[in-house]
Amino acid sequence: MIKIGIIGDIGSGKSYIAKQFKCPVFDADLTVSKIYKKNRICFKKLKKKLPNYISSFPINKKEITQAILENSNNLNKIVKIVHPIVRIHMNNFIKQNKNKRIIVLDIPLILENKINKKNYVLIFVDAKKKEIQKRLRKRANYNSKILNRLRKFQLSLEFKKKKSHYLIKNNFKNSYIRQCVKILKKEILKNERSST
Repeated sequence: MIKIGIIGDIGSGKSYIAKQFKCPVFDADLTVSKIYKKNRICFKKLKKKLPNYISSFPINKKEITQAILENSNNLNKIVKIVHPIVRIHMNNFIKQNKNKRIIVLDIPLILENKINKKNYVLIFVDAKKKEIQKRLRKRANYNSKILNRLRKFQLSLEFKKKKSHYLIKNNFKNSYIRQCVKILKKEILKNERSST
């Protein structure tokens, strides 16, 4: 099984590109949303660590946002509680898809939380800052302060680029991206065959 990790800046189009591989995708953001809605243990742990912010179950994302905005250390506390649960979900996803040729891991903190193993194929999504900004502003929950906090928490884009095995330039044109992913997928499979 080839495990592909998609990395890049917030808003660079990682999730869209992940889907274009037409393989099972583990979406960490979606998993976190489900954890907030359904996981009472997570709720209790967050409430204990952040009693001034987390009040009711299911967890309200606005309360999480407020906690991060008021103190950057709170982000660290949240990640320490939530990410081990995400990792369990990811491991279950890998087991469920063990017979698949390729799976894609769309996990924003894949490097920061040392989730990636040596055999993971890392793809960096490169997009122009202006384009990213334009797209982020269109999001319903756009908040520049939150984005800055999240970016500070992440490793530098240069470091991520260096760690990657492949790079996709995202110009946000669907047909171009689909073509790029198709070529890249062939390349990854070819390299995998030649290394085994």
